Amino acid sequence: MPSSVATCAALRPARPKGSLARFALQAGAALAALAFGVSAQAAPVLSAVAARPVQDEVIYFLLPDRFDNGDPANDTGGLSGDRLHTGYDPTATGFYHGGDLAGVIRRLDYIKSLGATAVWVGPVMKNRPVQGPPGHESAGYHGYWITDFTQVDPHFGTNADFARLVQAAHARGLKIYMDIVINHTADVIHYRECPTGDCPYRSRADYPYQRHLGVDGAPINPGFAGDGVGTADNFAHLVRPDYAYTPYLDAGDEHLKVPDWLNDPLLYHNRGNSTFAGESSTMGDFGGLDDVMTENPRVIRGMIDIYADWVRRFHVDGFRVDTAKHVDPAFWRAFVPAIRAVARDQGLPNFAIFGEVGGGPDNAVYQARFTRVADYPATIDFGFRFAVIDAVSGKGGTDRLEDLFAVDTLYAGGEAGARDLVTFVSNHDNGRIGWFVRRALPQADDAQVLARVTLAHAMMFGLRGVPSVYAGDEQGFPSGGDDQAAREDQFGSKVPAYNAERLIGTTTTTATAHFGTDHPLFRAIADLARVRSATPALRRGQQIVRARSATPGLFAVSRIDPVDGHEVLVAFNTAATPVTAQIEIDVATTRFAALIGTCPALANAPGSVRLELPALGYAICEARK
Repeated sequence: MPSSVATCAALRPARPKGSLARFALQAGAALAALAFGVSAQAAPVLSAVAARPVQDEVIYFLLPDRFDNGDPANDTGGLSGDRLHTGYDPTATGFYHGGDLAGVIRRLDYIKSLGATAVWVGPVMKNRPVQGPPGHESAGYHGYWITDFTQVDPHFGTNADFARLVQAAHARGLKIYMDIVINHTADVIHYRECPTGDCPYRSRADYPYQRHLGVDGAPINPGFAGDGVGTADNFAHLVRPDYAYTPYLDAGDEHLKVPDWLNDPLLYHNRGNSTFAGESSTMGDFGGLDDVMTENPRVIRGMIDIYADWVRRFHVDGFRVDTAKHVDPAFWRAFVPAIRAVARDQGLPNFAIFGEVGGGPDNAVYQARFTRVADYPATIDFGFRFAVIDAVSGKGGTDRLEDLFAVDTLYAGGEAGARDLVTFVSNHDNGRIGWFVRRALPQADDAQVLARVTLAHAMMFGLRGVPSVYAGDEQGFPSGGDDQAAREDQFGSKVPAYNAERLIGTTTTTATAHFGTDHPLFRAIADLARVRSATPALRRGQQIVRARSATPGLFAVSRIDPVDGHEVLVAFNTAATPVTAQIEIDVATTRFAALIGTCPALANAPGSVRLELPALGYAICEARK
């Protein structure tokens, strides 16, 4: 396997333009195959799971620590002492609670019964158990503070347990998507200029890489071009890391990170905390976490090696990438084709890669840009989430959804590319859909909240994109806010704040385990998943907006079957009162069959059908010849 950084630099071509784009991308994949030891003509026998296109999946996302505790022996991760040493305190929202990979394996049949086909597992790699200044410590239960990129965190189990998980999932027809981190590591590097750790960002303009030390001091790093030029020759001139701050490691931490190359401060930006704007978005520390210098060919090479090894060893089916937008786009133009080349060689031609490109309600344009400048296959669709939240909580009309889908043409691949986006209505960072509904409608009774949360999930399954259900939503978990407040235990919880929540659609609390299949949200999601999996138009079909409203009310689309072109009419009513309307349809459509809800049997005029929806209701109607 080649080891020179020059080879890695060759994998970072400038963004291809014009008619050369397709050739350049093919060439990048070929270079990746050569550089990482994969066969250009390997054609292993595909399993049924591996052969399934990414658009066909229904994703179920879980954090291992909060899902189920299958092996209490690993609750403290093999460490001893109090919670500041072990990270374990099942009564506190910011510490390990005991969930593990054995628990996930135990519940795979439950996940499959919901209709999920892929399990997105929160990061499993070994974390720094506890971080934070005195009085503000918390644990790495979430998995995003990695120190060892080669092994499973002992709180979750072992590498052998992860192998068992993948094998058990595949045996059930389920894919496993790993949540991976590239932007940063745990907070191990400190700066002498700010011993409290609160280090403001220092820009390249104010603190250039070649700046003089002192009035008459010689310049450091002469010859280094600090503009993201990722060549071996350029980075050979970067010999000192103290251009902005003076980084150092605590005694005993010099080789804490694995692989060992990650312990070199020269491979980090060392510019202080990000403001999440401008250059600091890709060069600043994310809340103090060590920000990796992903422009460096050594880093590119090393990260590809790390994650290619997980693909080869465990045959995972895809990566969800944390904080993807905080890594420079050129890195992804090397990483994505290299990983996909390795995956193809392992019999995984449909390897999924989707990145967290977070943002506000108008995030769609930024997401689309990211798929072009970074050649990213797909992102998590924050724009979709905000549009659905506004629609189902009565904050506005359904025309917001039409505006969102109008941007789909901007994605790489156009509207077809947008169908690969991973859609969601709840997540572990920003809160659950139930929290948003209750916050917007504090006077709404439980029945109305349940109806609105169900409607949000129906939109996720009926509209374009790959739906992702956050573990616990199917059991009516509402969350009490975002971040830690939205990370309830699905096994019996000992956290008072979680157990005080008023769940949706049930009188139970999180103090008891929730893996039953009789919750109304579980049944609704399972029905939606069943219909989506059986209906190609809902998975891969073109979407045509048929009706929208400037106030709460009707939103309808036709999804077009990718084989014979017949339509599936999908309609939603976000109003608290019934709605009746004529909806435009294909003139060839004369009859409908109800897949979900109540549908008209016949079109009442060529190209038009009369549809009635109950308050906060929805219907999926398939055209019949």
